[in-house]
Amino acid sequence: MKLLATRYRWLSLILAVMTTIALVAFGSVNGSAFNAQAQPAPLRRVNPAAIAAQIYTQIPELSLENQYISNETGSPAADNTLVSRFVRYHVYTKERLTNLRFEWKLTLADYLGAFESISVEDYPDYGLRQNPVEGDITAVRGLSRELRDRLVNRLYEAFTAPVSS
Repeated sequence: MKLLATRYRWLSLILAVMTTIALVAFGSVNGSAFNAQAQPAPLRRVNPAAIAAQIYTQIPELSLENQYISNETGSPAADNTLVSRFVRYHVYTKERLTNLRFEWKLTLADYLGAFESISVEDYPDYGLRQNPVEGDITAVRGLSRELRDRLVNRLYEAFTAPVSS
């Protein structure tokens, strides 16, 4: 009987801890120090081409993947790069947050086939004659782990850096 009572005490303690963790994680503990929420990042316009140019300056070994032909001009779309399409996919297609590194890693995982599958229908052609989804997936999968980490970190930094006036 004493052993059973000890088990119930441990079980109730574990349940109490798990409930507390769940309440804190889902923000249901109002008025406490646990309910502190991160301040939203200031809204800013996203210019994928400008962000991509910044990233390519910081990581010049990244492939541009800008050989695709534009529907408008009929010539290669030089500003339509792998990184600009990556940003567009992240922000506009998946509507993921830009101020969380984990969200960028989820997008990277999509390209690696480890999270959500990217289909041609989900990947806009971005004004190109040929949809670049296959080439982009191949290019991202060809990056080393170190290069993928640097890409995620630079994208996170680009979106969380203080807005200059």
